[in-house]
Amino acid sequence: MLKAKSRQINRKKRHRRVRTKVYGAPERPRLNVFRSSKHIYAQVIDDQSRKTLVAASSLDPQLRSELDYGGNRETARKVGALLANRAVGKGIKDVVFDRGGYLYHGRVKELADGAREAGLNF
Repeated sequence: MLKAKSRQINRKKRHRRVRTKVYGAPERPRLNVFRSSKHIYAQVIDDQSRKTLVAASSLDPQLRSELDYGGNRETARKVGALLANRAVGKGIKDVVFDRGGYLYHGRVKELADGAREAGLNF
């Protein structure tokens, strides 16, 4: 338990440190990623107006019917593609990627790859 807690604290420290540099503006909003053990969530955020422009997750009704489990790489890629389709539909093509303090590996990388394939640039 102690090891897991310190891992979470270290991730939050990394995320705070990265957030001083990564900022979402109206012309280039921030794509934020959060992953739990069972699901993955992504949002496109305009930090200047403090609004979430687009969101998608493995709990989304569009994906829920075709997925068995929300915590794997296949699901993360589909969430990234769904998020990108929604963003492109709202006229958002360029984003800044905020990995949320997680390593750019596994599910976070798959989400980014899915978003890139569906039309987002970052």
